[in-house]
Amino acid sequence: MELTFYIAGAVAVISTIVMLTRLNLAHALLYLIVSLLAVAVDFFVLGAPFAAALEAIVYAGAIMVLFLFVVMMLNIGRHAAETERQWLTPGIWTGPVILASILIIEVAYLVQGGSAGLGTGATGPKEVGIALFGPYMIGVELASMLLLAGLVGAYHLGLRKTEKPEIQHDTGTHEGRADAGGDLVLAGTDRSACTT
Repeated sequence: MELTFYIAGAVAVISTIVMLTRLNLAHALLYLIVSLLAVAVDFFVLGAPFAAALEAIVYAGAIMVLFLFVVMMLNIGRHAAETERQWLTPGIWTGPVILASILIIEVAYLVQGGSAGLGTGATGPKEVGIALFGPYMIGVELASMLLLAGLVGAYHLGLRKTEKPEIQHDTGTHEGRADAGGDLVLAGTDRSACTT
């Protein structure tokens, strides 16, 4: 178990460093997902399977999808086509695939080996809830306000206002005659024209 802990920690540190050095946002997000999954493995080894599940589901899953949507919303323009072309090269996926494979091997080893062994005991959802909504309640509320501010900021960054051109009617059209105070009755219809 100690070896698994150190290998997952090394994967987390390496993928975090690589994530910080990437210029492409999509590649950085891939390495961040690997880093979060490695931290989840560390939580599991330390005897916190609930925290590991939350790390994998909430952070590596939901929040990374939110980050990806923000990256897609902030479309860079003509640079985006070049970036998408670079994604199609297989060499870019080598790093995340190798690090994710190490994590998959570790998870398979942990599943076959039984429960976690480094921690003092498994921490269940009840203990996590009591801790989060007890002494750490203000921290949880501040984190939720920070996430809300990030969501509002992402909305405003992605909002693009398009100006609608004004419709100008020619005097030869029905709308143009109506604007000029003319009659809207079409020739050949059976409606009688009202003159005032």
